[in-house]
Amino acid sequence: MPVLILLPPSEGKAEAGTGRRLDLSRLSLSELNPAREAVLTALVDLCAGPDEAAARDALGLSEGQRGELRRNARLRVAATAPAARLYTGVLYEALDLATLPPAAERAARRSVLISSGLWGAVRLTDRIPPYRCPIGARLPGVGALAAYWRSALGSAMTAAAGNGPVLDLRSGAYAATWASRGAVAERTVTVRVLHERVVDGTPTRSVVSHFNKATKGRLVRDLLLAGARPRTADALVGALRELKYTVEEGPRATGRPRQLDLVVADL
Repeated sequence: MPVLILLPPSEGKAEAGTGRRLDLSRLSLSELNPAREAVLTALVDLCAGPDEAAARDALGLSEGQRGELRRNARLRVAATAPAARLYTGVLYEALDLATLPPAAERAARRSVLISSGLWGAVRLTDRIPPYRCPIGARLPGVGALAAYWRSALGSAMTAAAGNGPVLDLRSGAYAATWASRGAVAERTVTVRVLHERVVDGTPTRSVVSHFNKATKGRLVRDLLLAGARPRTADALVGALRELKYTVEEGPRATGRPRQLDLVVADL
């Protein structure tokens, strides 16, 4: 099994799709389709309904973002695009999937899963329409999406992990929707990005946000370009070091993911 790379989605998305309408039966991880259908129905009905204020509140949108409601209301008939082209945020700009050479692109298609408040998780080749559905949303009949997907994702994600290592680069809210357990957890590596700089002659470190996303995008791109094929968590950590990343590992705990600090001097 290739390494499974878990990424967060991005709020930034392509303005419109370019291909056929949504067909849930064509999406990867088909066992998630009943859950996807329930969330999709709740989202479309909410956004097409008469109470715009309630819909904006549920999705955390401002008055100036009411266009997102109209977009969501048309999800079943909107044109789609592969997830690889749909997400356009900072991480995906740094990953720059469109410029990967063929071998690296094939590896990305096999390895990458993108978390989603609407779809649960999708692969890069899955065709989906542009949407707005943050993981922090609470939808009528579905409830809080983080809790909903936490109960729905388990077996599908465990199967996707297979017997290989897992590189979990999701942000906290999305990471909460599926936490690896047991043997899978011990093959899982999570990454925190720290910025190291010298202040008044003293080295200091701080957690970064915006540049955290860019660094993670570059990290995945470097792994794909290098053709890295780690078969264990140890090999995955070794591959990052071979790529000249400064990584420091925290204490290990049985049945828990391995936690790495990736230390960067330049942002």
